[in-house]
Amino acid sequence: MTNHSAPTLNELVSGVANRLKTAGTGFYLMVFISLCLVLAATGLGLMTMFKGHEAYYNVYREVPWGILIAAYVFFVVTSTGLCLVSSIGHVFGVQDFMPIAKRSVFLSIATILSGFFVIAFEIKIPWRMAIYNVISPNLTSNIWWMGTLYGVYLAFMFAEYIFLLINKHNLAVICGFSGSVAGIAAHSNLGAVFGLLMGREYWQGPYMPIYFIASAMMTGCAVIILFHILGYKVNREQMAPDMERALEVTTKIGILLITVILFFTTWKLIAGAAGQPGGAYPIVHSEVVGHHAFIFWFFEILLGMVGPLVLFILSKGRNLKMMLVASLSMIIGIFVMRYNLVFLGQSLPVYYSLGVNEFKDMLSYFPSVYEWIIAAGGFGLTALLFLVGEKVFDGHKVEHH
Repeated sequence: MTNHSAPTLNELVSGVANRLKTAGTGFYLMVFISLCLVLAATGLGLMTMFKGHEAYYNVYREVPWGILIAAYVFFVVTSTGLCLVSSIGHVFGVQDFMPIAKRSVFLSIATILSGFFVIAFEIKIPWRMAIYNVISPNLTSNIWWMGTLYGVYLAFMFAEYIFLLINKHNLAVICGFSGSVAGIAAHSNLGAVFGLLMGREYWQGPYMPIYFIASAMMTGCAVIILFHILGYKVNREQMAPDMERALEVTTKIGILLITVILFFTTWKLIAGAAGQPGGAYPIVHSEVVGHHAFIFWFFEILLGMVGPLVLFILSKGRNLKMMLVASLSMIIGIFVMRYNLVFLGQSLPVYYSLGVNEFKDMLSYFPSVYEWIIAAGGFGLTALLFLVGEKVFDGHKVEHH
């Protein structure tokens, strides 16, 4: 860590120019690929606004939420997790977590913007939501509260990062604490969007808001480890001992949270299997031994939790290559986890238990090419903001405070 006063505007511009000049070909190639993904997603998203979702998306009346909702959930979950894990250091004063603060706050902003980017093309006419959210609020709507609370959360995250940049640490702590409270409120509310749907037994339940917060912190640990290691590679710097220690303790928190989510998942399966045939049982059966078994066991369980858990334990928080592989595997698995959550909750028709012939089987859904590209655009936006942020903000160096 360094301890210096805030640089002048000329020094900032000169520093950014020098860092961009010395960036290698690989950096600009990654920027180009990320930008292409964002532009492709934007173009297709605009087409859906004019021609309608039915022309491009594979969602339909019985399965109205597809991969774009799953991607939105993934990004906002990630953002909240980054905020909560990073707040352990610079908000609550745990010294070992201090080095990850600034980059993690920046990534929390990048990921929630990516979530808003994806959901904008799912809503079709997003500016109407922003306008009517203000002029015609529905206080009984979980989704209204979700949008409002995430807007407040984003404002606090922006303010926190700005105060960190100008070394106003007391104000940054206030904004960081307020952002953590807003993030918890928004994210538990997102869990309630699913958990309070009485007609969907797979989702319905009071534990969903708690599960969402715990899984958010698990995701945050994985993203912190991955992007901090990549950040040092992008900047061609040697990782400092205090940063190595920060990633070590983050890995330990990640191990704990993985075991917590495995616990949640186990009891979710047991509860579903013990239910009535017309409840969540058919979905759980499909997950464990049916059509969705491979996706569930390989991606969600092995890649998302068990594999990373083993690698994190073996790495002891010190083997960066092993931690890099584990965190990348974890992120892939967690994205599939969000997809499974969104789709499988809708896969059982609401008329299934009534024996209606048209709805006697589980529903199917596979994203269209357009949906895949728009979802990929969200990842492209996160990557683009990360890469540009590393050069503009000089690797997000953290000062003692």
